[in-house]
Amino acid sequence: MGRQRINKICAGFPGAEVSDPWGGGHDAWKVGGKMFACIGAETPGVSVKTDSIETAAFLIEAGVGEKAPYFHRSWVKLPFDTPAAELRHRLEESYRIVRKGLTKKVQAGLDPFD
Repeated sequence: MGRQRINKICAGFPGAEVSDPWGGGHDAWKVGGKMFACIGAETPGVSVKTDSIETAAFLIEAGVGEKAPYFHRSWVKLPFDTPAAELRHRLEESYRIVRKGLTKKVQAGLDPFD
C-alpha cells in the first residue's frame, strides 16, 4: 500500500508528473522537470529532498529516515510505514523546495500550492 499512498499524495501536487527514468519500476516524481520524490524499484520507501544536509542528518539521527542511496546527502529515504502525517509533510516540503528552485517562468505556469 505504501507506493500507492505516496503516488496518490504526489499526484495531487500542481504540475507533478511521474516517470521511470532508469527503467525497472522506479516512480520518480518531478515538477518542472526536477525530481522531488523517488520510489525505488526494489527497496521499500521513498526518497525526498530536505532543505539541507543538516536537516537530513537530523532526520536520520532521529530515526525518521535513512540515507537515501544514490542521492545527495540532503535527501533522506522514508520507509513505507512512516506515519501518514509525517510522510505527507516530508513530501510537501520536498515539493516546495524543488518548486522554489524552478525558474520564475516555470513557477508562474503552475497552479498555486499552499
